[in-house]
Amino acid sequence: MPKLKDIVAHCDARTRLRAFKDAPGAFNGLQLANDGRVTRIGAAVDAGLVPFRAAVAAGVDFLVVHHGMFWDMPRPLTGAAYERLSVLVRGNCALYSSHLPLDSHPTIGNNALLASGLGMRPSRGFIENEGGPIGRIAPFGKTRAELRRALEARYPRVVSIEFGSSRPRRVAFCSGSGNGAMSALLAEGVDTLVTGELREEWFNVAQERCLNLYLCGHYATEVHAVKALAAELSSKFRLPWEFIATENPL
Repeated sequence: MPKLKDIVAHCDARTRLRAFKDAPGAFNGLQLANDGRVTRIGAAVDAGLVPFRAAVAAGVDFLVVHHGMFWDMPRPLTGAAYERLSVLVRGNCALYSSHLPLDSHPTIGNNALLASGLGMRPSRGFIENEGGPIGRIAPFGKTRAELRRALEARYPRVVSIEFGSSRPRRVAFCSGSGNGAMSALLAEGVDTLVTGELREEWFNVAQERCLNLYLCGHYATEVHAVKALAAELSSKFRLPWEFIATENPL
């Protein structure tokens, strides 16, 4: 039976966890241990009471998430914070979180998979971090209308803001929140971005700077990497895995 420490060590190395500068609350890595054994792997985008309950009910004892449970810590472990933690402890379910390392990864990262899911191969990164670029840029030889239709076929809700070129030469990808990507996008001279969400004021910038922006949902653009890592763990350690969906529309 695979040991927790071996699976954690593999995840740390695979994601190059220690190379990245992330928000302090991200607390990448093992956030909660179990009894040291793993029999079933789960993947979810967010740490939360509902996905924790679903994971435990499914027999998951190692859950990989993109958004961990310590963003607002330190805080008293009462109320909702206590409920979340107690579900995992009672269910003997370890929690592993990987934020920017799983956005950045060149093969199993959210941005690489956003591009490859559309049949595009990234040629370089953007949005620099100590561990490497977070976003990805891929050459594109089709029209923005074709890009929009491909995104609409892949994601349940797409907001299209189209003031850029009708046939963009390159497309940038930044999963989740794209607010921090906008200055890097402009510096790269790329006029088309696929992301999850943006603040309202970027609409005016898109008009003024002639940009194409495609907002496909924060949650929807960040399901890819946790699934990919869980599938790899399943193959390496010969364990079953499943995705814990929460139907988050945001």
